Amino acid sequence: MTAGETAAAPVSEAHATIERPRRGLPNPSSEERKSKAIERALAQEVGRYRLRDLKRAHTREAKHYVNCPLDYDTKMRLQKAAFDNDIKMTVVIKAAIDQFLRDNGY
Repeated sequence: MTAGETAAAPVSEAHATIERPRRGLPNPSSEERKSKAIERALAQEVGRYRLRDLKRAHTREAKHYVNCPLDYDTKMRLQKAAFDNDIKMTVVIKAAIDQFLRDNGY
């Protein structure tokens, strides 16, 4: 600094707050706070219900396995049918079970 320049004097916090206009957030009334809290709680409850329903639907769609012993000849016929039709053996079994249940009224 040269002799002709003067340094700016530091401004105190009290002085700075007096000069600037304060911008405060509007305080909501107790009714507004209560209504917003109720809306938020209802939205959370709806979200919980949706999540519960989604989990239940996922559980219903989950795969359920059934084991059944097959004799050698049946297994070979199943394997040949799956190979000849280029599908998996499980698809053949599912179709057969579905056909049986439909034919018997289930």
